[in-house]
Amino acid sequence: MGETFAEKVLGGKANEIVIAAPHHLLTHDNTAAIIGKIAPELAEYGVARPDLPVIVLDHVVPAASEKTAANHKRIREFAAAHGIRHFFDVGAGICHQVLVERGLARPGRIIVGSDSHTCSYGALNCFATGIDRTEAAALLLRGKTWFKVPESIRVTLRGALSPGVSAKDLVLSLIGEIGADGASYRSVEFHGDVAGLSLEERFTIANMGVEMGAKNAVFPADGITRAFLDGRGVPEEGYRAVWADPDAAYVRELAFDLGEVVPVVARPHTVDNVVPVTEEAGVRFDQFLVGTCTNGRLPDLRAAAGILRGRRVAPGTRLLVLPASKAVFEAALDEGIVADLSRAGGIVLPPGCGPCLGAHQGVLAPGERCLSTANRNFRGRMGCREAEIWLASPETVAASALTGRLTDPREVTR
Repeated sequence: MGETFAEKVLGGKANEIVIAAPHHLLTHDNTAAIIGKIAPELAEYGVARPDLPVIVLDHVVPAASEKTAANHKRIREFAAAHGIRHFFDVGAGICHQVLVERGLARPGRIIVGSDSHTCSYGALNCFATGIDRTEAAALLLRGKTWFKVPESIRVTLRGALSPGVSAKDLVLSLIGEIGADGASYRSVEFHGDVAGLSLEERFTIANMGVEMGAKNAVFPADGITRAFLDGRGVPEEGYRAVWADPDAAYVRELAFDLGEVVPVVARPHTVDNVVPVTEEAGVRFDQFLVGTCTNGRLPDLRAAAGILRGRRVAPGTRLLVLPASKAVFEAALDEGIVADLSRAGGIVLPPGCGPCLGAHQGVLAPGERCLSTANRNFRGRMGCREAEIWLASPETVAASALTGRLTDPREVTR
C-alpha cells in the first residue's frame, strides 16, 4: 500500500504519533503572549534556532491602543535580543502572505503557526497547520514537536472554472458539501486538473482548509509552483517536492466538475451555510470587504477593479479594500488598480488583518450586514455579535457593491 502526502512528509502511518522538527514556526501579534509564557526559560536557554520563528506584526496595525503598541514594542525587543532572522514589522502585510512572498514556504516543508490559517502554505506543497500558543512556546525552546499523522481525503478536480466563477466559489462549495467538520483532523489532497489553478487560487483554497476542519490542505508541486518560487529566487535544489503514491489509501474521495461550480455565498453564521448567489439575490448590505489573507492578492484586487472601474459603489454603502501585503499594494498601485478602486468609492486600508477579526478598522454596528471575501462569518467575527457576515468571492463582492445588494457577478461582468 502506498503512502499519502501527510504520511510521507511526517514519516509515519495514519494515526501514529511522530516527533518532527518543523522548518518554521509562524507567530504574529500574539508573539508577546507566547514569549510571556516562557520568559525565564528564554532568558536561560534562548530560542532553539534563530531561523525557526517567522514573526509578522499584522493583526492590529498600526497600533490602535497603548496596550497594542506596548505588545509590538516587546516583540521588536525579543526579535532583536534573540537575533530572529525572519521578523517583519508593521506594514509588511498579513503573515501568511508575507511568509509565502519571502520564499519561506517551499515544497515538502513542515510549517506550523499559532494561527489557524497556517494551512494556507499547502498551496506550495507544504505540510502546514496551526498549533496553540503553549505548543508554540515549547517549540521555540525545543525546536521539535509532536504530530498525529492525519488520515487523508482525496479531492479530484476536473475541467475548468467558468467566467465569473472563482476559486473562492469552489472552496465554499466544497465546504458546503462536506460540512465545517467534514475533514476534521484530516489532510485534504487536491488532485486532477489543478494545472488550471494559479498559485493565488490554490492559496485561497488551501487557506480555507481549516474551515472544513482539515489539519492540512495541499496541492502537488508542478510548473506553476516552480515558476512562483523561481520568481522569488528560490532554486530548485532549495526544496524537495512530495506527493502521494498512486495506490495511497484515503478515508474519503470526492470529485468536482469545475465547470458546474457557480457563484455562491456563505450565509451567517457558519461557513458551511452555502447556497448559490441566485438563491439569495437582492439581500441588502451595508459594508463590503475585498481583501484579507484569503482574497487580498493582486489577482483578487484586479478582478474587483475590473468590475468597479468607471463605476461607483451604491449610495449608503461602504467598500473596504485590504491588500494582503505591502508588495501587493504597490503592485496594485503601479497597475492603476488602487486608483480604480478608490475612484469607485473604495477605502484602501493598510495591509493587515484588522477588520477580518473585528480588531481594528471596519468593525460592524448592531444590525449591519457585511459581504466579505474573508474566511469566517462566525457571530461577532467582525466585532459585533448583532451583525451579519456573508462570505463570497471578490467578483461577487464587487458586483454587489455596485448595487448595494447581493448580485451574481456574471450579470455585471464587462
